[in-house]
Amino acid sequence: MRNVILFDDDNWSGLLPLSFTRPVCEIRVGILTIREKWETVLNARCSYITQDYLSEKYAIHIADDNIIINSTILPTAKLKSLINSLEPNEAILVEDELIAARLNRKQFDQLIEDDNIDEIKGMDISEEEDVIKRIQRPQDIFALNGEELENDFTLITKGRKSQELHESNVLIGDTNKLFIEEGAEIYCSTLNTTKGSIYVGKNAEIMEGCNVRGGLAMCEHSALKLGAKVYGATTLGPHTKVGGEVSNVVFLGYANKGHDGFLGNAVIGEWCNLGADTNSSNLKNNYSEVRIWSYVTNRFESTGLQFCGLIMGDHSKCGINTMFNTGTVVGVSANIFGDGFPRNFIPSYSWGGSAGFKTYNIDKAIEVAHVVMGRRSLVLSQEDEKILRYIHLHTAHRRSS
Repeated sequence: MRNVILFDDDNWSGLLPLSFTRPVCEIRVGILTIREKWETVLNARCSYITQDYLSEKYAIHIADDNIIINSTILPTAKLKSLINSLEPNEAILVEDELIAARLNRKQFDQLIEDDNIDEIKGMDISEEEDVIKRIQRPQDIFALNGEELENDFTLITKGRKSQELHESNVLIGDTNKLFIEEGAEIYCSTLNTTKGSIYVGKNAEIMEGCNVRGGLAMCEHSALKLGAKVYGATTLGPHTKVGGEVSNVVFLGYANKGHDGFLGNAVIGEWCNLGADTNSSNLKNNYSEVRIWSYVTNRFESTGLQFCGLIMGDHSKCGINTMFNTGTVVGVSANIFGDGFPRNFIPSYSWGGSAGFKTYNIDKAIEVAHVVMGRRSLVLSQEDEKILRYIHLHTAHRRSS
């Protein structure tokens, strides 16, 4: 098995707030995370080069022969072929940016120490769409989700047989574009694969009365609540529960949107909860390009998109009837409630709503995280707690500005 190390570069900050709590390669796009994609296509074990405060949880494993890959990069057939053809001490570059390389232990140590790497040969390639595909901003995740969902569907289901669809359901479209894993339950719902594949993971559930238009990816133990309406390309990460209406949304995992309300063109982090009848606008009234907060430039920037909804970091929650404006960005562990529209950028550990915010007490936030994870029979580890406390300390300036 090959030893692959996925490294974060300056693009890590471009994917905040989602990358506050994880390396970029742990972001889910399609069905799989970026790490899971590379492990599958290269038959590899992956580890990480990431921010210092994340490295205790996301450690590095160095071997005598290492493939290193920029963690923003998604696998393509041509790039896989180029990586497999790398000779020792050879790199793949795009306009002098390191995409991938094959390094021995000595050269890897030099890379870590920011020393000049000895005798490495560069292979400069053009950034063609069929070779290089990547995520650099949160909106790239939902924008690329449909294409990645189809790629992952093919990767996961090739040569395998789906479980049978229960006769109480209606299937519109190609049966080969529906795959049901063992233990999944689907009853009295309509599934349409004419616009995209539908993948239903192990022990996932589609409750009665749901209307699903692919592509849809449901990871293990995820659920669509009664009467949910789903438009592609949408992903429900592990242990995610979704009701109401969603369109082109990526839930990274362990999140709840259990009730009515609309969410479109959005990315929701782990351990988030959207209260009943939460609605998020994904289109401005004047149909202009949506601007969202950039952690890189510390200002609002155009996405180049007409449709862009909510970006929400891990552990954030909102109360019933919350209304989010188009292109709202919410940091980590924010608690939002009350009437009216809160502002379009809500920093991490903010507590409040349209009437104003104060700082969410870190000890109370940690206590809530313990309770929420305990409901899934999981434990907030010491490593996770250190990460949350680090984010609280190092984002204080945003809450006071």
